[in-house]
Amino acid sequence: MTGGLRRLIERTPPQRDRWVDLLRAAAIVLVVMGHWLASAVTYDGSGLGGVHALEALPWAHGLSWPFQVMPLFFLVGGFANAASLTSSSGRGVRWWEWLLGRTARLLRPTTAFLAAAAVAAMVARALGTDPELIGMAVWLARIPLWFLAVYVGVVILAPAMHALHHRFGLAVPVVLSVLVAAGDLARLGFDLPYGAGLNFLLFWLAVHQVGFAWQDGRLPTRWTVALPLLAGGLGFLVLLTVPGPYPVSMVAVPGAAMQNTSPPTLALLSLAAAQVGLVLLLRDRANRWLRRTRPWTAVVGINAVILTAFLWHMTAVVIAAAALYPTGLFPRPPIGTVEWLLLRIPWVAILTVVLAVLVMLFGWIEWRSRQRPSRLQPHATPFRERTCTALTVVGLIGAQTGLIGVTLAGQEFHSPAGLPTPSLLAYLAGAIVLRMLQRWH
Repeated sequence: MTGGLRRLIERTPPQRDRWVDLLRAAAIVLVVMGHWLASAVTYDGSGLGGVHALEALPWAHGLSWPFQVMPLFFLVGGFANAASLTSSSGRGVRWWEWLLGRTARLLRPTTAFLAAAAVAAMVARALGTDPELIGMAVWLARIPLWFLAVYVGVVILAPAMHALHHRFGLAVPVVLSVLVAAGDLARLGFDLPYGAGLNFLLFWLAVHQVGFAWQDGRLPTRWTVALPLLAGGLGFLVLLTVPGPYPVSMVAVPGAAMQNTSPPTLALLSLAAAQVGLVLLLRDRANRWLRRTRPWTAVVGINAVILTAFLWHMTAVVIAAAALYPTGLFPRPPIGTVEWLLLRIPWVAILTVVLAVLVMLFGWIEWRSRQRPSRLQPHATPFRERTCTALTVVGLIGAQTGLIGVTLAGQEFHSPAGLPTPSLLAYLAGAIVLRMLQRWH
């Protein structure tokens, strides 16, 4: 991989916006760190358990603001997808070909993760492990899948949304943002519990669409644009959360009457606007710094296995908790005490080591998916064209439906593989269809 990494660095085009790559890596690293710091493992006579640290530490809810950087990931995803779509269109790549290549990078590491989780659950059950404990462990390990389920959906819609961007520009994210606000109004003003359900998609589409505008220059990087976005976003965020109706925490807190992420709210959209402003403000300075060899090498190396690290980072929590707490190797002070806070440092260090091992074991799958160029067949017959299009649609529907089902499944043990069987089979069927089509095409 070292030689391949060197080749990636050497092939970096001079016009590449390296700031985008740094933002992608930084966003995932911050999410991982946020999850690790908030994971409060408990152990008593009934076995392992856990709570979200923000449940026990209301004073820390404001600390979620710098760690809620998923909007940044969708922003840079929009930038990268726009650049890829523009380049592919110029080379004659059809929309379904683009989707095959783009989703392969996401689904191959995900398929490996789900297969490993299913095998581990079956082995644990065969060894006599309590099904309830297996169910909780698998549920905890698959927490990262919620993000992937949303992002894959956004990628599937990217060709159509990019066409809308070409026609209407920034009007598209503005309309989507208005719809997010309307969903909040339906939920808060008219007490409709599912009134904001569409915000799960509309919100992330809006942020992704802003990435389109950033990529083609419709969203300029001038400080006269960046500063108002930064100041205005932060100002609205404070107004909406401190005296306003929204909770201060920008991440989900179990048991809270209202969440800013489930579904996404206008408050989270304000945070996203502030982040966009900060990104634009720092862009030129960051790109100059990333011309240096060392920081750029680190960015390329992290991005080469970034999805693998994200998918497996909560599995690292499961492994470390099972190894350290029942054996008494790790202290268990009350949550929120000074000792507990100080122990967050060795806890994160241990998880980093465990995750590094997992990335060494599974990172090659993501690495290989990034090395395979898409194969263009510009003279395909009409029958082959229609067949490939239909199979792409069928495969994506199966994989996405299954991924959503796995994500939404509860903590109970889903026999026999610890995952809901219909959803797992739907995902695998869709992934197999897409894989066969990629090889055939």
